[in-house]
Amino acid sequence: MSKFTISRRGLLKSTAIAGVGIAAPTILTSRAWGYTNEPTGGTVTFGFNVPQTGAYADEGADELRAYQLAVEHINGEGDGGMLNTFSSKALRGNGVNGKKVVFVTGDTQTKSDAARASAKRMIEKDGAVMITGGSSSGVAIAVQGLCQDAGVIFMAGLTHSNDTTGKDKRANGFRHFFNTEMSGAALGPVLEKEFGKDRVAYHLTADYTWGWSQEGSIKKYSEQLGWQTQAAVRTPLGAGDFSQYITPVLNSGADVLVLNHYGRDMVNSLTQAVQFGLRDKQVNGKDFAIVVPLYSRLMAQGAGENVKGIYGSTNWHWSLQDEGSKAFVSSFGKKYGFPPSQAAHTTYCQALLYADAAQRAGTFRPSGVGAAMEGFKFDGLGNGPTEYRADDHQCFKDVLVVKGKENPTSKFDVLEVVEITPRAQVEYPASLLGGELGPYNDGA
Repeated sequence: MSKFTISRRGLLKSTAIAGVGIAAPTILTSRAWGYTNEPTGGTVTFGFNVPQTGAYADEGADELRAYQLAVEHINGEGDGGMLNTFSSKALRGNGVNGKKVVFVTGDTQTKSDAARASAKRMIEKDGAVMITGGSSSGVAIAVQGLCQDAGVIFMAGLTHSNDTTGKDKRANGFRHFFNTEMSGAALGPVLEKEFGKDRVAYHLTADYTWGWSQEGSIKKYSEQLGWQTQAAVRTPLGAGDFSQYITPVLNSGADVLVLNHYGRDMVNSLTQAVQFGLRDKQVNGKDFAIVVPLYSRLMAQGAGENVKGIYGSTNWHWSLQDEGSKAFVSSFGKKYGFPPSQAAHTTYCQALLYADAAQRAGTFRPSGVGAAMEGFKFDGLGNGPTEYRADDHQCFKDVLVVKGKENPTSKFDVLEVVEITPRAQVEYPASLLGGELGPYNDGA
C-alpha cells in the first residue's frame, strides 16, 4: 500500500507506508489527475472576496473596482490598461487558456470567519478556481489556509502582516503587497532624518496579526536608531472612538505617537489625536510627531487636513510616472472618475499575475500556476522591476515613503512621495520570518 504527496513542483510521489509493504518507486506527473474546479466549459471563474462592510469597506470597494477592470482587460474589453505595459506578453486579451474569465464576489466583513465562509461558498458552489482579495491580514491568513486545504490558488489582496508570507505562508498562497518588515526598513532612515535619534514613542496598535506585526517592525527599526518605546497599547478593530486610548498619551512623556491603525480606524484615531492637540504639542523640548506606518490615499483623503506632514509608507501611489502606473491610472480614471488607491493597484496586479501565470503554464492546476509564478521576474505593473520570490511567495520591489501633502491641489492629491526606497534596502532572507510553504495542494 502506498500514499501520494504532491511536491512543490506538482509531482505525485508514491511512498511506502511503514509496515504495509514496499511500493514501486514511481513518479507520475500530476497532469494525469484532476484538480479542484477544473473548468470544462468556455469560462473560468475567479472569486473576489473583499470587505464590502466593516472598518475596511472603503478599501474593499476600490479592490472590487480594480478586479472588475482587470477582468475586462483580460477578456479584451476596454483599453487594456497595464496589459499594454506588462513585460510578459502571454495574455492576448482573449481570456486565459482559451476561456473567458467570469467572477463571483463575497463580503469578508473584515472578519476571518465570514471571509472563510464566503471563500468556501465561492469554491464549493460557484466553482472558483482562484480566490483573491481581502484588506486584513487576519482575513488573508484565514482564507489562505482554507484555499490551501481546498486545492485552489489564493492571490492575497491587501495584507501587510509579516505572517502572511512568514510563519503562516502556504504553497498555494501568493502576495504582491509589501509587508511590515519592509515598511520598517524603509521608514527607519527617514524617521531618523526627520526626527532624530533621541525620541520616546507611544504605540496604539490594532489588536490583530497586522497590528502586532506593524508594531514589532517599527519598534525594531526605531529602537535601532536609539528611540525608546514608552508604551504599546492594543486597541480593538473598528473601535470608532479612540479618545480613551489617546488621553493617556498626553502626559506619558512620549514625543512620538505611532498609529498602527488602518482604514477607518486610522482616520478616526488620527483625527482624534489632532483634535486633542498632539500635533501642536511640545514634549521633551521637541515638536510632537505622529507616524502612520501604513498609508493609503483613501485613508489620507478621509482624514483630510489632519494628515499634513505626517509620514508613512505605501505600496504604490497614483502619482508615479512610470508607464505602467500612468496606464493604470488612466484606465481606472476613465471607468470610475477618480484615481485608484494602492488597494486597487495591488488587486488589479494580482488578477493579471494569476491569469498570466495560468496562461504561461497552460493550465489552472495550482501546482502548475504556482511553478510559473515562483521566481517570476517582471516589470511594467507600476512598481518597477519586481520578483515573486520562490522561497516564500512574497513580491520584492521598491517601497515608497510618503507624507501628507501640505498644499494639496485636489481632494485626491493628499500624499506626496518623499522617497523611493530600493528593493535592496528592504529585502531580507526568507528564513527571517519563519514558516514553511509545504507542498502545493491540487485538490480533487
